[in-house]
Amino acid sequence: ERDTWTQKADFPGTARNSAVAMAVDEKGYLGTGYDGTNYLNDFWEFNPTTNTWAQKADFPGSGRYGAVAFGVNGKAYIGCGYDGNYLKDFYAFNPAANSWTQTISIGGTKRQGATSFVINGIAYVCCGQNNGEYVDDFWKFDPSKSEENKWTRLREIKNDSSDDYDDDYNSITRTYGCAFVIDGQAYITLGQTSGSSLRNNYWIYDPDTDLWRSSD
Repeated sequence: ERDTWTQKADFPGTARNSAVAMAVDEKGYLGTGYDGTNYLNDFWEFNPTTNTWAQKADFPGSGRYGAVAFGVNGKAYIGCGYDGNYLKDFYAFNPAANSWTQTISIGGTKRQGATSFVINGIAYVCCGQNNGEYVDDFWKFDPSKSEENKWTRLREIKNDSSDDYDDDYNSITRTYGCAFVIDGQAYITLGQTSGSSLRNNYWIYDPDTDLWRSSD
């Protein structure tokens, strides 16, 4: 363990912010974003074995930034975001065919700046904001289900019960949070909330109980 970084090939596309990225079958994928003038819809593959980038079929939705993405079951998925309007459409990329297919939109609220994570072949999407409102609906995506049943609504991320488990759930909602998975549980941290304040707390999600617990 050398605890060092190694520089890799520079991204050859347009410099941008608020893009999305995901991994599928040992390769990385990156697309969409904003270059200061244009909403982008190009899509790129990184091969870590050869340290090379290759441009792939353009994302077929509107150019956008602040989308959300995940890789699951051999495909890359991109949806939601902002193209001048808030969005909730979703598309699947098949690397073997270098082609996109529109899939069923996420339920509930349109959003940008959402957070995603994948646990045991199921993708989860939470948080983000829509027209200045911080989103509290929470969804999971199961690619093995029929098209109309791929998205399932989970327990909302807000204090709406008489029990105390959700008393602090309002501190989970945010935009542009970071998430990672360890031992079958998801950790979400950082991001921004109302009034441009920044989050530094983190929460842990257990998919078996559909409950969050604070790090405090």
